[in-house]
Amino acid sequence: MQIDPRGPRFAAALTSLLLAAVLITGSGALLAVQTAVFAAGALAGLRYSPYGLLYRTLLRPRLGPPAELEDARPPRFAQGVGLVFGLIGTVGHLGGVPWLGTAATALALAAAFLNAAFGYCLGCELYPLLHRGRARLTATRNTAG
Repeated sequence: MQIDPRGPRFAAALTSLLLAAVLITGSGALLAVQTAVFAAGALAGLRYSPYGLLYRTLLRPRLGPPAELEDARPPRFAQGVGLVFGLIGTVGHLGGVPWLGTAATALALAAAFLNAAFGYCLGCELYPLLHRGRARLTATRNTAG
């Protein structure tokens, strides 16, 4: 599936704002909301993410067509990475380990901000590396067996 690359960047901007609010307030409940957004994007697909729905409904109709489309798999994988950090942070905040919640939130915020401000998606860059590594591992197992 191909997507408009401006959608994930819009989502990263909203994510950055929400994660900054979590760092300021220390709210585990607010982080749980963002974690649910990550879960929707990672598990159901970017099309069903609340931020994706907002982008398609409010912004996309007002913009011209994208210059190019991109593969949806790397941004969806990035949502999965965000989900992991969100879960760790939520457990930290709600489980009485605030430093863990703050650290996980700060790392997720750094990644989201890079995407929002500069269009650099860390999870998207990690996706092909892991995909190639998995392919090599499978090839090694097939030749060793």
